[in-house]
Amino acid sequence: MTLTKDAILNVVKPICPEAGTYEHRNQLSILITREKLKEVARELRDNPETSFDMLIDITAIDWLKSDNRFEVVYFLYSNKHKSRLRLKVPVKEENPVCPTVTIIWESAAWYERETYDMYGIIFEGHPNLRRFYMPEDYVDKESGEPIYPLRKDYPLMGVPDTLPLPPYPEKYGDLK
Repeated sequence: MTLTKDAILNVVKPICPEAGTYEHRNQLSILITREKLKEVARELRDNPETSFDMLIDITAIDWLKSDNRFEVVYFLYSNKHKSRLRLKVPVKEENPVCPTVTIIWESAAWYERETYDMYGIIFEGHPNLRRFYMPEDYVDKESGEPIYPLRKDYPLMGVPDTLPLPPYPEKYGDLK
């Protein structure tokens, strides 16, 4: 039995009355505030009406010109109800902080590290928040500021002079 939008909202709205919703390709997204994230996430997991027991992924979206530049997206799945849900949390560029959900889903530890490394969103309370793919010293040489490769303001051709390009054969015939 898949969950209805109303069944999910009956769990979310008492905690976060300002929650917004929209559907895309028959998948529900709920927009909540970061202040209510932990409470809503725990209730969605623990309430038998929803039972979102699996965190599938966490990522972010960079809406470069928006007031809330980033949106942290949590992909949830309920094994009991065979339902999916996207939980979205807007985050401002000036204060790119979101609470960790590692206490609710342990698998969030890896996803939050990846999102931090690629977008620079800090997950407050994370037990081991550090770079995941990029070296710890991956910073702009001029400003000393950290660089986050999936942000829309990341240089299209990469950061100049950070890493040398690998050798490339002159002609295709030189490939071995």
